[in-house]
Amino acid sequence: MRIHPCTFVDLDSPSGLMRTHLFRPLGDGPYPAIMLFSEIYQMTGPIARTAAALAGRGFIVAVPEVYHEFEPAGTVLAYDQVGTDRGNELKTTKQLTNYDSDARAVIEFLTQDQGCTGRIGAMGICLGGHLAFRAAMSPIVLACVCLYATDIHKRSLGAGMNDNTLDRIPEIAGELMMIWGRQDPHIPAVGRRMIYDALEQHQVNFTWHEFNGEHAFVRDEGHRYDPALANQVHAMVDELFQRKLKI
Repeated sequence: MRIHPCTFVDLDSPSGLMRTHLFRPLGDGPYPAIMLFSEIYQMTGPIARTAAALAGRGFIVAVPEVYHEFEPAGTVLAYDQVGTDRGNELKTTKQLTNYDSDARAVIEFLTQDQGCTGRIGAMGICLGGHLAFRAAMSPIVLACVCLYATDIHKRSLGAGMNDNTLDRIPEIAGELMMIWGRQDPHIPAVGRRMIYDALEQHQVNFTWHEFNGEHAFVRDEGHRYDPALANQVHAMVDELFQRKLKI
């Protein structure tokens, strides 16, 4: 399916205007929607290509800039040490409540969009995987994909590095897909086990997938990229969203 060129909207949030990039299918809608939460680098080329691919499968895709309080609209951090340091600094500078209010602002926008069916999913990568996991605590989110979600097991998201994500797992009502790399140093086996056990304890509807890959093995840029594994993951993601959002 062909898509429109990427556009953006600046959404009101309690912590200021939040630039949100929009990818829409061509043709008559309405379409279901997916919130796509980026890595610490914001709207990079790999994130844009991921969003475009999802839109081409028949979804409106909204990509909010996660650090809109701190960086000018449109800022993209580089995949280098400087960009990594800045992204990691802001990750624990931003208030935890602001991450949640950002997600609510995107949900409100999508539910009021005349081109949207009102059926909404979430997807996130790295930091964004954690943000998508928290977004899934909204009852309107019917399906959620988290790719190597960082910091859940450490409870270290946001200012103060003492988040409540594990405690709020019972609020997740939709279906989760959790994707991990076994060789990912950021989420070791003991951390993954902690998250798995918490999901199991609270009887969340989830699937769990571990691949022999490094952190960011799905990102189509850099030495960690594994195209064969990425193709498998994209097929799994498409199946979940088609099944849960296009009923």
